[in-house]
Amino acid sequence: MMDSRRVAHPAPPGLAHANALPTTPHVVVVGGGIAGLAAATGLVERGISVEVLEREPNLGGRVAGWTETLEEGELAGTEVANNRGFHAFFRQYYNLRALLRRSDPGLDRLRAVEDYPLVDGEGRRDTFRGLPKSPPWNALVFALRSPTFRFRDLLRLNAVAAAPLAAVSVPDIYDRLDHLDAETFLTDINFPVAARHLAFEVFARSFFARPERLSAAELAAMFHIYFLGSSEGLVFDVAESNFNTALWDPLGEYLIEQGVQFRTGVSATSVGTGGPKRLRVLDSTGATIDADGVVLATDVGGLRRIVADSPGLGDAHWRGRVAALRTAPPFVVQRLWLDRPVDADRPAFLGTGGLEPVDNISVVSNYERQAAEWARAHGGSVVEVHSYSVVEEPPFDGLRERMLARLHQLYPETARAGIVAERVLFRDDCPLFWPGAYAERPTVNTPVEGLMLAGDGIRIDLPVALMERAATTGWTAANRLLAGWGISGHTLHTVPVQGRSPVLRRLATRERRAPI
Repeated sequence: MMDSRRVAHPAPPGLAHANALPTTPHVVVVGGGIAGLAAATGLVERGISVEVLEREPNLGGRVAGWTETLEEGELAGTEVANNRGFHAFFRQYYNLRALLRRSDPGLDRLRAVEDYPLVDGEGRRDTFRGLPKSPPWNALVFALRSPTFRFRDLLRLNAVAAAPLAAVSVPDIYDRLDHLDAETFLTDINFPVAARHLAFEVFARSFFARPERLSAAELAAMFHIYFLGSSEGLVFDVAESNFNTALWDPLGEYLIEQGVQFRTGVSATSVGTGGPKRLRVLDSTGATIDADGVVLATDVGGLRRIVADSPGLGDAHWRGRVAALRTAPPFVVQRLWLDRPVDADRPAFLGTGGLEPVDNISVVSNYERQAAEWARAHGGSVVEVHSYSVVEEPPFDGLRERMLARLHQLYPETARAGIVAERVLFRDDCPLFWPGAYAERPTVNTPVEGLMLAGDGIRIDLPVALMERAATTGWTAANRLLAGWGISGHTLHTVPVQGRSPVLRRLATRERRAPI
């Protein structure tokens, strides 16, 4: 059941369908990840002709899944499922879940993870099990029962400096805190060091950046989205099978039935104006596509490349904003197929703090169908280890060994297991939300008529993050193109845009006015 205090953001009214127009507009969506699929869905459901270019062979972008063949050992030739790592589908990802419901109305291909424990280098553990659902009691009980946070720590907090956490308002929080990094902010409010590792740092690293490189405003907004702004923020779902089979293949089939044309293995190289329609897209095959609208729903690197190779597209200020976008430090995902099971009580997901170089461990065979089938067939398990903000260069031999050592320390039974197969993925394509960047980050709208941006690195003044930001910007790009043709769009939902507790909002307002 969705939070009754979620907020609806209605789209402008208009015509019900493009069939009321003299001609049907054609839109090219560049990128088949979450943002691109949301944009394509929003457009095709209103009768727009949609063509999606995706440079990879699979849909899903950074949440794609695929099948590959093991090449080593006695299992050479065996097909296994793989992806880029664990993703949490939180219950308040309303717009992402609305997208997934197009091909899975009951969200039956997701399964609940009721708890995801956190552990630090001192062996202290936190858990989300049994917390109250209603804010602010969820955060308060979490803090008070944490081994790293005591009641005296609440008394030592700098109430003036901490006020933004108590009553986040979006986008106002970015005016207040975006100039600070998350580490400095936590120091200023006297947040206990041990609790930083076990609570905030684990979540900050979800943005693939260390707290000293992450905007404090993003941290505060995250605290609102997952704690004080929603009664659903502490529970999430995972895909019950690999992402391609659980999510994107079914959604792709739905969109094809609606009329979307997918061209995988094809990328856009440039976008220009002119021709018989508003815009002209040149793709990697050398073909030119004339379009009434274009949605650039790529990762940060892809967006920078396309704009750099599109002379004259937009004005100098906008082009500079795109060029200034940064990517977070690289991360490594180590997936291991082991010849024996892990202990039965291991959680599906374990977050870690202060245990370099490991940031989390997933027992994939505890929740993903293909991995579970492989584990049952071979008497083993499939385990995944993540390391964020990596400074090493490929081939990561030293990093690999240190990641394995941490796995063996935390899950000693894995030290006795043989590695049947191993895959190490290195990626550096996630957006960085560095201090001071918000004001200049490009938005969904652009200076070019008919050109929209979408993706998790694109600014939108709503309380959304990560996959939900990708979905929300994709739907928004579709809505704004539809509005230009006088066609009604799609209602979006978010957690409240400001702190839901009137008491905390009043206290925060009072503290804001207090002299510092």
